[in-house]
Amino acid sequence: MSSSIEAAWRGKRVLVTGAGGFIGSHLTEALVKLGARVTALTHYNGRGDRGMLSRVPEPVLRELTVVAGDIRDPFQVRTLVEGQDAVFHLAALIAIPFSYQAPQSYLEVNAQGTLNVLEAARACKTPRVVQTSTSEVYGTAQFTPITEQHPLQGQSPYSASKIAADAMAEAYWRSFELPVATVRPFNTYGPRQSTRAVLPTIVTQALATGKVALGSLDPVRDLTFVSDTVAGFLQCGASDACVGTVTNLGTGVGFSVRQMVEAVGTALGRTLEVSADAQRQRPEKSEVQLLLADNSRARERAGWEPKVTLATGVLALIEDVSTHPELYGVKGYHV
Repeated sequence: MSSSIEAAWRGKRVLVTGAGGFIGSHLTEALVKLGARVTALTHYNGRGDRGMLSRVPEPVLRELTVVAGDIRDPFQVRTLVEGQDAVFHLAALIAIPFSYQAPQSYLEVNAQGTLNVLEAARACKTPRVVQTSTSEVYGTAQFTPITEQHPLQGQSPYSASKIAADAMAEAYWRSFELPVATVRPFNTYGPRQSTRAVLPTIVTQALATGKVALGSLDPVRDLTFVSDTVAGFLQCGASDACVGTVTNLGTGVGFSVRQMVEAVGTALGRTLEVSADAQRQRPEKSEVQLLLADNSRARERAGWEPKVTLATGVLALIEDVSTHPELYGVKGYHV
C-alpha cells in the first residue's frame, strides 16, 4: 500500500458495515494495519458468530471494536456513525437466487439499510461515506468494456435493490452534498470467500473429488483479487475526485467459467472433469452473460490499478482452501 494511502487513513475513525463478510473482513484488516481506529459492524445472531472476522489475525482483532447489530435499525446505525471520520458501507444481502424467494428482505437490507447509513452520515456530518455497489446492476452488457455510464438493469431482485441503494447515495450527494463515493466492484475473489461464488466452488470440488459440477460454463466475468478490490476501496475513499460519482473496480479482462476451471486445473497440474448441474444454475432470467469493466475512471481519479493476476490469485485461493478445508466443506484431497 502506498505511503499516501497510509497517511490518508492513519488515525482516522472508521466504521465498516458488513465487516463480517468476505470483502468487509479484508477491508477491516487492511484499515487496522494502516493505523485506522476501526469499528466493525457484524450482523447479530444468537451464536455470536462474527463471520469472516473470525479469520482475521488475533493482533488485528485486538485493535478492533466489534459491534453486532442490524443495518435495518436506524437508531443503532445513527449511534455507530456518530463521531466517525469515514463509513465504508458494505452490509448487504448478496445471494442472487435467494432474492427471488425473499425480495422484500433485499429491499429492506440493501436499500433501507443504505438509507439509514446515508441519513445518519448526513445528520452527523460525516466527512466521507463509501457506498458499495456491484457490477450486477449493469445486467447483461449492452456494450463492453462497461463504463459507469452503462444503463442500469434490474435483472434480478438483488440487482434492483442495489440500484435503489446506489440511486439513494446519488440523491444524498445531489440533495444534501453528502460526500459519498460509490465503488462498483466487479467479481471479487480470494481467501475467505463463500463457496456460493464460482471460483471457491471450483477449487473446493477440484480438491475434494477432482470433478467439478457447475451450472453454465459460458458466462464471462471480470475477476479481481480481493487485495486489489480493497485497495480500490481505500484509494477511492481517500480521493475527493471520486465523491459524488460511481467508480468501477475491475481488471478489464474477462474469463469464462470454463476458463476459470482451466485456470484451477493448471494451478493443480491436472485436467479437471466438468459436468453440468442444474441445481447450480442461477434463475434463468437473472443470468448475466458478460461483465467486463472499463476501469479508466479508477485509474484517473484514484490512481488505482489491479496488480494480482488470475494465476496468482487462484494459487492463493487454493492455498487457503487447503489450509482451512473445514471452513470450505472440504474433507479430502485429490491433489
